Amino acid sequence: MNKRPFLILSAFLLLFSLTGKGQATEAYRPETSVAGFIQLPGSGRQVYNFNPGWRFFKGDIRGAEAVNFDDRSWEIVSTPHTVELMPVEASGCRNYQGPAWYRKHFVVPADTKGQRVSIHFEAAMGKQIIYLNGKRIQEHIGGYLPFTLDLTANGVQAGDSCLLAVFTDNSDDKSYPPGKRQYTLDFAYHGGIYRDVWMIAKSPVAITDALDSQIVAGGGVFVHFDKISEKSAQVYVKTELQNDAQRQESVTVETTLTDADGKVIKRTSGKLSLKPGEKKSIQQQMEVKNPKLWSPDTPYLYRVQSRIKKGNQSIDGGITRAGIRLAEFRGKDGFWLNGKPFGQLVGANRHQDFAYVGNALPNSQQWRDAKRLRDAGCTIIRVAHYPQDPSFMDACDELGMFVIVATPGWQYWNKDPKFGELVHQNTREMIRRDRNHPSVLMWEPILNETRYPLDFALKALEITKEEYPYPGRPVAAADVHSAGVKEHYDVVYGWPGDDEKADRPEQCIFTREFGENVDDWYAHNNNNRASRSWGERPLLVQALSLAKSYDEMYRTTGLFIGGAQWHPFDHQRGYHPDPYWGGIYDAFRQKKYAYEMFRSQSPASLEHPLAECGPMVFIAHEMSQFSDKDVVVFSNCDSVRLSIYDGTKTWTKPVVHAKGHMPNAPVIFNDVWDFWEARGYSYTQKNWQKVNMVAEGIINGKVVCTQKKMPSRRSTKLRMYVDTQKVNLVADGSDFIVVVAEVTDDSGNVRRLAKENIVFTVEGEGEIVGDATINANPRAVEFGSAPVLIRSTRKAGKIKVKAHVQFEGTQAPTAAELEFESIPAELPFCYEEQTTISSTMKTDLSKSKSEGKIKLTEEERQRVLDEVERQQTEFGTEK
Repeated sequence: MNKRPFLILSAFLLLFSLTGKGQATEAYRPETSVAGFIQLPGSGRQVYNFNPGWRFFKGDIRGAEAVNFDDRSWEIVSTPHTVELMPVEASGCRNYQGPAWYRKHFVVPADTKGQRVSIHFEAAMGKQIIYLNGKRIQEHIGGYLPFTLDLTANGVQAGDSCLLAVFTDNSDDKSYPPGKRQYTLDFAYHGGIYRDVWMIAKSPVAITDALDSQIVAGGGVFVHFDKISEKSAQVYVKTELQNDAQRQESVTVETTLTDADGKVIKRTSGKLSLKPGEKKSIQQQMEVKNPKLWSPDTPYLYRVQSRIKKGNQSIDGGITRAGIRLAEFRGKDGFWLNGKPFGQLVGANRHQDFAYVGNALPNSQQWRDAKRLRDAGCTIIRVAHYPQDPSFMDACDELGMFVIVATPGWQYWNKDPKFGELVHQNTREMIRRDRNHPSVLMWEPILNETRYPLDFALKALEITKEEYPYPGRPVAAADVHSAGVKEHYDVVYGWPGDDEKADRPEQCIFTREFGENVDDWYAHNNNNRASRSWGERPLLVQALSLAKSYDEMYRTTGLFIGGAQWHPFDHQRGYHPDPYWGGIYDAFRQKKYAYEMFRSQSPASLEHPLAECGPMVFIAHEMSQFSDKDVVVFSNCDSVRLSIYDGTKTWTKPVVHAKGHMPNAPVIFNDVWDFWEARGYSYTQKNWQKVNMVAEGIINGKVVCTQKKMPSRRSTKLRMYVDTQKVNLVADGSDFIVVVAEVTDDSGNVRRLAKENIVFTVEGEGEIVGDATINANPRAVEFGSAPVLIRSTRKAGKIKVKAHVQFEGTQAPTAAELEFESIPAELPFCYEEQTTISSTMKTDLSKSKSEGKIKLTEEERQRVLDEVERQQTEFGTEK
């Protein structure tokens, strides 16, 4: 096993050479947790990457679980995996729903001799049946929480050759949450084993898994705090062990608290004696003097090292990262953090949907998504509408974003008592999985926008308190109009102005989803949704619409504490043929103007170890023949000076910072742009270089940031960049990265009105995800750019991506190429099959695209849409 320690936040700070606030020039490697633990070198626990080498079949096939079944014709894939690549505009139930099979031939590593070995699935969509060596072992239902297969308990030993077969089915099923049929759903049930799979080997006497243990407020390692101040904090670590050996065992539980650099702060140990099959817990207490308190701006993470020892030998262990912070909801006094008023919590919701691959995002893209949101100034993320990937939660800890964790559910209630019980089970499991994350601020233990009985709501609240019974617990939040919520819950979901009403609640009020202005729930036309392909004018209208909604998050008497935008990334939906286009990023994570509006709300003085920050200015204008006369500038400075034609004309306007409004209002310069005036410089004076626009951000009378724009001229060349977010591509066969080709003029100005198709090729240790059948390659240029997804192989090395226009010619834009390198994977692999070009790379046009799709009559379709509209009406006029 690779013993190299993972980089930590302080190492990041040493590694990076800073060229400006938040401007890092080196790569950062996020830490990856497995079943709740960061790997602790020398602990005795071994973790293998179990993602590669699965054989995959879309559909059902008799006998696929059998050891002697001939699967040689099946495709070889790596998890995270989606059952079917889809076009980026694949909303409206165009994705496959139905059975799919995965089979994996593997040999249990000889290094695991004497250890208990299990396979840990972070999640698979829908219903799963697991077979080991032809025998049906277990079932799991639900698509968003982990499950584990114990190989040792099923007679498997080190060196054994095994077959693991997994049947998955993402079909609609009302018996378990979310339960709602996809064609009435605001997101999609993309199928497959779409999160990581790990092999974990640990001692027969070891720390339990919090979910497998099924102990209320127990299992695994539980870190919590008390008596938190700037002077000191009490740290409590509760650790549960299980003895699966055949004899009684006595061990030492050694717990070490270190700072981010690994310097030991406290170490404590205690002895436990366990009979065969027995489980026991130990709670240990430590004090930290002058703690560095976790906050969105300073997300400092301590490290709790857990080691189980026999004598001087470590037989099991891992690292739990810990952020010490005190969060308080003080009613009319608002939200306080670490003993001080925090102000408004403003952020966004997050679905896990990505272009082409659906939900099958590698850990690097989970981290990049979190960074993109923190770059946009988000300090809180509400997960929609289910627990997210563990690596996304890890990233929120590192980047400093609070999280509202929601149990799976959306606009659906099944009166069968078993359904409510399954919701509660999901809630317990998500709390046990995520309770150690300092980013977790609230639990949402109910079903979103759903009418449910009072006893359900009260039991859900009780569970949050049972599973986290300590001071400083994350609070429970739900819609104010739902049964029992206003009377009992800690935080209620409502709207700006609710705190001014006579019947206002006593609790803090938070808007779970702001920014929507739909005309009706059939058409879904509204001004906050703009496909990036529609260009400048729609993108500006969207940005200003969202600015208006953002502004409302600051209207408060103190009781209203903020809200989360719906939704920052474009994504696919079940009930509508259009994707959701309200994102501040598109489905490839390319920025829209609305991103710059969000970004401008971060203080210019902000210094953050990882996020893009500092003074900024952005001109939301392309200087084209179709551009508006008015010029909108987003900035977080005191004022903005706008100049045109090399300073021939200049205007200066303040950035309005009004109390009770958004921190930095958009600045609008009226009647600045005149195409015919600009044409005079270009054609009459032959001085086209003077046709430029410069915005300068000014603080305390000094220019602190500048942006210059020029209108693009004729398309002459392609230019490429790779969207790393400072995180390199990992050579594990699953990771992918977005590479973007832009059409530019001679001076490098992006030709926003270009209309080309871009053909991509790749050489070296990378593969292109998708092909012409899903419009992935060639890819049409939209708003000046065309993205492609490049997936790594399992060999680290150079990758060269080339791009050219589909129909080349003398005057066509010239080709471009880009070279970068993937880096070695951290953990050893466990697999036998070698990779072939899989369904996640190629799509067969000869196969029917209608399989797994539900057909509705017009009457049925209208009826289900009416159901959605009714739910939306009940829970507010906005989404």
